[in-house]
Parts: sequence; structure tokens; C-alpha cells
Amino acid sequence: MKVSYHGHSVVRVKTQKHTILIDPFITGNEGCDLDPGSVEADVILLTHGHNDHVGDTEEIAKRNDSLIVAPNELADYLGNKGLDTHNMHIGGAHEFDFGKVKYTQAFHGSSFTEQDGTIIYTGMPAGILLTIDGKTIYHAGDTGLFSDLKLIGDMNDIDMAFVPIGDNFTMGPDDALVATDWINAKTVVPVHYNTFPVIEQDPEEFVSRVKTGDGLAMKIGDAVDL
Repeated sequence: MKVSYHGHSVVRVKTQKHTILIDPFITGNEGCDLDPGSVEADVILLTHGHNDHVGDTEEIAKRNDSLIVAPNELADYLGNKGLDTHNMHIGGAHEFDFGKVKYTQAFHGSSFTEQDGTIIYTGMPAGILLTIDGKTIYHAGDTGLFSDLKLIGDMNDIDMAFVPIGDNFTMGPDDALVATDWINAKTVVPVHYNTFPVIEQDPEEFVSRVKTGDGLAMKIGDAVDL
């Protein structure tokens, strides 16, 4: 499979049969190289309801007839828009035809802000363990440092982990380095940085300090075989 990074927390996983998008924040994300009007997705996985993660989910899902997998309340919110959703919750796992999804804890918030300013509560934020053909990708979502990251690392053989480093809203680089030690992934990719001035960070400096696993600062559009 090919795993690619598209700015902020946007990750795409392509297998022989499926294209999976995680947190497709494209419109308003100047660092993203994808086009919401043409990008393909059989499946959209969401970590939480903030606008910079739900992003263009509705448009993409309607055009592609995508399945949306999301935490329970967020799935309800999107399902009420007529989208095809599968509700999940923290600690739960499910085998799909494209692979296995398990939701983990994340310490953050989760709400969607409508165009008129109305704020919709969208349940608990989460991380995602995605396992396909014996390979496991961990997308930590938006989170601060918490000790159960070590438990997640101990219980799972993680091949690639996407970890936020932006600070202010999530872990900063120092806390993220502790997280990478606990997660114990073979490859660590920093995400959720440089999209806005308040989360500006140096990804190359971060990966140079990663001690557990190989740090990889993926540029926009970069893809790796997993």
C-alpha cells in the first residue's frame, strides 16, 4: 500500500482496492495539494469534529459515495446529512472490507462550527489504529501527551505513526518526542504544524530528535510504500 501526506493532518492510504482519506481538511488548508472537487475516496476516517479535520468530508463523500467512519456523535451528525456513516467509539474495533479500524483515546475537544457560527457538539475526540494486510498505521489525531500512549504502543505493533507537534492546540515537539518513545512505531511522521502561525514548527528538527523509530518529515504530497 502507499501512504501519503497532504498537509495539516491529512493522510491518504491507497491499497490495490481502496483509497482511504483521514481527516480531509483541504479547503482553507493552503498546505494541501489535493482538490476537493476531484479527489477520490472509498472511505473517509475522521478523528474528531473540528472543522480543520472534518474539512471537505461532506463534498468528497457525496461525490464518491464514500463510507465515513467516525466517533459516534460525529457519525450521527454527518449521517443526518444523508451521508453513509459507520458509528464507532473509543476502545471499539471493527473489521471492514478495506481493513480493521480501532479508535483510541485522544485528549482534545470535538465540535463542528457551522457557517452561521452555531457550534455542534460531536462527541469524544479519538486516535485511529488502521490495520491493513498486517501493517498498522496509527493516526493520533489531535491530542496532548497522556500516559496511555505507552499502552497503545505496548499492545500494538505500529509500523507508521502520525503524531501532532504543533503545540498550542496539541502536543508540542518536546511532548511529542516522549509520545514517540511510548508509541514505539517503526516510522514517526509529524503532523498538525505550520498550517496557522500559532502552530509553526520545524519538522526536520523534530525528526532529528526522534530516538525510537525512524523520524520522517514528509513533504506535501510525499508517499511511501508500507
